[in-house]
Amino acid sequence: MQYPEQLIGLMRQDLTQYGVQEARTPEEVDRVLGPDSGNVLMVVNSVCGCAAGKARPAVGMALQHVNRPDVTATVFAGGDVLAVARVREKLAGVPPSSPSMALFQNGKPVFMLHRSDIETRNAPAIAELLTEAFDQYCAPVTKAS
Repeated sequence: MQYPEQLIGLMRQDLTQYGVQEARTPEEVDRVLGPDSGNVLMVVNSVCGCAAGKARPAVGMALQHVNRPDVTATVFAGGDVLAVARVREKLAGVPPSSPSMALFQNGKPVFMLHRSDIETRNAPAIAELLTEAFDQYCAPVTKAS
């Protein structure tokens, strides 16, 4: 089912206000999650209440952290149907979930938050999970002297 744009437009802005890029087509997803894309947080946005009150605010909080992905992008479940399908192809073996968040390194998933991880926590707790993943996967590598 595809939602009308007038319904989801403001929900898109809840993420783009933080500098999150939209990937609205499969080609845009492929470009964002390419083999040399670095660290990318991909957010599968949704119309549900846990996306509005928890997931989207958590992304904004987490992106204030010192360590963060090179790119943060989003697709909208029920809006960017083909783009969401492409993200789910890249998450092969992972059950579909919206909202959800996946951290990729050079196009390969390394961390995932499912809806079940989101709906049982508040926004600050979700942001903490994200920042822990950012520290693990996005922190600059320091060379030993």
